[in-house]
Amino acid sequence: MIDEIVREGARRMLAEALQAEVEAYIAQFSAERDERGRRLVVRNGSHQPREVLTSAGAVEVVAPRVNDKRVDPDTGERQRFSSAILPAWCRKTPKINEVLPLLYLHGLSTSDFGPALGQFLGSSAGLSSSVITKLTETWRAEQHAFATRDLSDVDYVYLWADGVHVNVRLEEHTLCLLVMIGVRADGRKELVALADGYRESTESWADLLRDCARRGMRAPMLAIGDGALGFWGALREVFPQTRAQRCWFHKIANVLGALPKSAHPGAKKALAEIWNAEDKDHALAAVKAFEATYGARFDRAVFKITNDLEELLTFYDYPVEHWVHLRTTNPIESTFGTVRHRTKVTRGPGSRAAGLAMAFKLIQAAQARWRAVNAPHLVALVRAGAVFKAGRLVERPEEHSHHVAA
Repeated sequence: MIDEIVREGARRMLAEALQAEVEAYIAQFSAERDERGRRLVVRNGSHQPREVLTSAGAVEVVAPRVNDKRVDPDTGERQRFSSAILPAWCRKTPKINEVLPLLYLHGLSTSDFGPALGQFLGSSAGLSSSVITKLTETWRAEQHAFATRDLSDVDYVYLWADGVHVNVRLEEHTLCLLVMIGVRADGRKELVALADGYRESTESWADLLRDCARRGMRAPMLAIGDGALGFWGALREVFPQTRAQRCWFHKIANVLGALPKSAHPGAKKALAEIWNAEDKDHALAAVKAFEATYGARFDRAVFKITNDLEELLTFYDYPVEHWVHLRTTNPIESTFGTVRHRTKVTRGPGSRAAGLAMAFKLIQAAQARWRAVNAPHLVALVRAGAVFKAGRLVERPEEHSHHVAA
């Protein structure tokens, strides 16, 4: 009953919006008339009803028609009204197109899309196997164009990297996606590169970074990632000048894994004193406190911090407004949080190309919702080599260094 009410409400709202769009279009050209004084743009009944898949379910739409008799002076062809709300080709809303890649990466085969969404949305119209095949072919072409684009005209100052295992089984192994997201000099986040790799190996990451360098990518100022990645060896080879920041999200999980559950609440609080300190000096003091509390009984947990200490605290050398962004690989984690590797995978071998295309569309949809980093104007200063002390810009770094030395 509730589903029917929601669908009826969606149908009425869409009908009203289409009607208003047509009325505005006709009013815009109401002054244009033929030699007999008759309007050139008028209403002309309605199109045949069609079903459109929306997030509210399948909605039947009757779109108003427009008779536009105006002629384009340049081409000599008739002008045509095209609805921005409901284009003639539209059989599903963009939100439904976002769902399809998500289902595939969860382990659902493309042949199951129609039945699965048909039960959920009340109709599988517009989701035939031929439509799905055409969609995936289009997405593959878009992903290929993205993977071969020129990178010389864009500058990524910060770079997040992570390997994501998803539920698509290939011939020999499950699909592992190598994902890199960057921050442009204007503060905007965007996908830099996406490839499939073998178990996040150093060589797989090196191939991806070398390819980006060949296409003109500059060395980022800072890269953020999990300490277990083969990414770091590849980064040292391809972009040796780029500094490293270990992801605190992964590090906290590793440390807690070396502690009994009874120690977790206290350890989490002690670790927060490190990554959430007001500056690097206070963070180092918090590390000493953590070592004093847990070193005697849980030296392995303490070693996980002290062994990567420099890379864990790198973010303190950058603007304080950026710290929240630089401490973790959250842009990647949040995008793929629901499709990380689980025990259930697709029946039979999946397609590497389809998996990459689906992941590309998933990130593309998520990217439209990403917000710029805090204080985006400071990103360009970071690229320019500005010095930050305790997260604040040092106006004359040479004078500051002399003062400290004195």
